[in-house]
Amino acid sequence: MRKTYFIFMLVGVLFLSACSSKKHDAKTSDLSTMTIEIPYLGQKPPGLTPEVFAPGMVSTKHRDLSAFLTPDMKEFYFTRKDTETGKWFLIVYKLENNQWQKSVVGPRVGRPIIAPNGKIMHLGSKYMERTQSGWSDIKSLGAPFEEIRIMRLTASTEGTYVFDEIGIPDGDGVIRYSRLIDGKREEPKPFTKEINMGKWNAHPFISPDESYIIWDGERDSGYGDSDLYISFRNQDDSWGTAINMGDKINSSSWESGGYVSPDGKYFFFNKGHGDGDIFWVDAQVIENLRPK
Repeated sequence: MRKTYFIFMLVGVLFLSACSSKKHDAKTSDLSTMTIEIPYLGQKPPGLTPEVFAPGMVSTKHRDLSAFLTPDMKEFYFTRKDTETGKWFLIVYKLENNQWQKSVVGPRVGRPIIAPNGKIMHLGSKYMERTQSGWSDIKSLGAPFEEIRIMRLTASTEGTYVFDEIGIPDGDGVIRYSRLIDGKREEPKPFTKEINMGKWNAHPFISPDESYIIWDGERDSGYGDSDLYISFRNQDDSWGTAINMGDKINSSSWESGGYVSPDGKYFFFNKGHGDGDIFWVDAQVIENLRPK
């Protein structure tokens, strides 16, 4: 009886020791290689109130901005400005063997974002193509895009480009579009005043189906600094009046770089001065703004 009792006691001690060791490993292991739940880097989905995305993993003491995912949801990209060196990088977490593995793609060029087909990563007036081993060397979109100081260029499923311009010529910023017509790229055209009002209109995102555009800018009716706005396409293909995305998204701080995940479930955006972070919220906030 005593022998049996001793064996039970020994097993219990070994079990508690193993649990303690696992807790210690989880706290001290590198977050870039931890096994976590999927998708969205194992993060608990937000509701209709924005939350910081992946604190300590993506949103850190550095300036972390411009999140986007590949269509298969297995690669999560964002940009980071190191607070110590002042250098910008493009960083990716890849889902491999049920682990999110972190690596640096390279220096940031433009405001990176991926096309709906997952084969092109746009970098302002430049781009990279998907290869078997990763991404190609950086290439130029050529004229007339190379002559425009583009920060962010996004594309729809039909290949329409929507892009900004860095405060030229008077510091206000202009958002333009360029469609593919019969396989040929048309000359860029500015959007109407519904979108190009106020100052610093920038960092546009066009939905894959071209039903809405999200961008940031400053207007007298805003909440203080740069706010996020949305315009929905009307049935006659014109663009509706810009709608401020409201006080749950915008604040007296700086909001920018809106983006909707490929599955349409979550809206990501940048918030904050200096050491800005990436926030996310249920994409129902977009539908709640859609005119009835």
